[in-house]
Amino acid sequence: MTPSGTHAGPHAGRGDAFDADDLDVEEALALVRAPRSDRADRAEQTERSDRAHQTGRTGHAPARPAAPEHLHDHATPWPEAREIATRAARSVRSVTRRPHVSVPLPDALGLVLAAPLDALSDLPSFDTSAMDGWAVAGPGPWQIRDGGVLAGHTPPEPLTDGEAVRIATGARVPTGVTAVLRSEHGRTGPQDRLHATSEMSHGQDIRPRGQECRRGDQLLPTGTLVTPAVLGLAAAAGYDTLTVVPRPRAEVLVLGDELLTEGLPHDGLIRDALGPMLAPWLRVLGAEVIAVRRLGDDAKALRKAITTSRADLIVTTGGTAAGPVDHVHPTLDRIGAELLVDGVAVRPGHPMLLARTKADQHLVGLPGNPLAAVSGLLTLAEPLLRTLAAHPAAEPYRMPLREAVQGHAHDTRLVPVVLRGERAVPLHYSGPAMLRGIATADALAVVPPGGAAQGAGLELLDLPWDTAGIGVCFT
Repeated sequence: MTPSGTHAGPHAGRGDAFDADDLDVEEALALVRAPRSDRADRAEQTERSDRAHQTGRTGHAPARPAAPEHLHDHATPWPEAREIATRAARSVRSVTRRPHVSVPLPDALGLVLAAPLDALSDLPSFDTSAMDGWAVAGPGPWQIRDGGVLAGHTPPEPLTDGEAVRIATGARVPTGVTAVLRSEHGRTGPQDRLHATSEMSHGQDIRPRGQECRRGDQLLPTGTLVTPAVLGLAAAAGYDTLTVVPRPRAEVLVLGDELLTEGLPHDGLIRDALGPMLAPWLRVLGAEVIAVRRLGDDAKALRKAITTSRADLIVTTGGTAAGPVDHVHPTLDRIGAELLVDGVAVRPGHPMLLARTKADQHLVGLPGNPLAAVSGLLTLAEPLLRTLAAHPAAEPYRMPLREAVQGHAHDTRLVPVVLRGERAVPLHYSGPAMLRGIATADALAVVPPGGAAQGAGLELLDLPWDTAGIGVCFT
């Protein structure tokens, strides 16, 4: 490999030519070793394979110019690609509204309310003791009645002035009670007389009926994300089920004849990292993964899988470049899919794509290199799934870098970082074929073209582990 030339490498037949000047040593080595084509880290592209185009066909993707000199010349800018994915999902929701579903409370966690949450009863539904102590009537001292009032039990007969009865937190307050005297604020004397040891006021430590809401009050609006606290409120308000926006359905198609599902790499075969990773990642992004299918490098199988899929989002791995077995583009052309994004100006992950395969279905084509695939997930799949599920977008935030990060000349870079105090620390092993860095990362830093100096504030993309309830901590 010469500084000005391209290196054919062992996988050049899959469209792996790249310009050495655009890469650091770590990235170059990752590319030479990468088994799947990934034009994310190449500045030049090999000639595209021939594709059959039928002009004038409704919904057919327009013919694309063959072999552009530089990939970044036609690639979609990274922020624009994310917005296109968002708009694509909005178009689905406006044209083909998926029916809302009613699910039991536990199944609603992480979904979005499709109808307002209105109170089905007063909260609390009766006057309730807020403390353990005595329910008292009138001024003291009080004569203590036998027995007591427990939560969930029928209250005793009404109290008259000068009477008191033991009461537990959450118990229904008997008629005639003017306050609850806390256990620590009362003492008993001879003849079961109760005396207050501190001042008390009328209504003290009683939660009156309807204090939180009245029946029919709107507690939460449509579009609220169902959190554990929302589930608690819904249960308190009398709900057994919730009407929610259903999870988008996703299907994963793993491409590549060189992939093993078990054992050690051997004889040019490698372990599939994306199959085990993508399904759980899509689930934490809010999707219902209906299938993970391994197709190898079979164009007919790919076409059949796409055209028969019931998913809202199809995710493919690899095959998005122009090598002899890179079948994603030709297949999309043949079925008349509309390419919305064909290459993104981001490293890693440059050759990712987004296509509309049906009015209510999209396909995200991920590069074959693992970290490049993660970049594609967060660039295209995340905004599309989030919008389909009606989830609100997270508020963007920035943190300063603890050390400088090298940038690409033209494209955005997504770099794994860990958060330490008020700083983002870039991680090593961030080449397109590497997962070692992202496996311990808290977020991806969005590095602008040209790089970022130490102390520069960069936008961060959180990894969704906390919201998924996995409970992992890498700090």
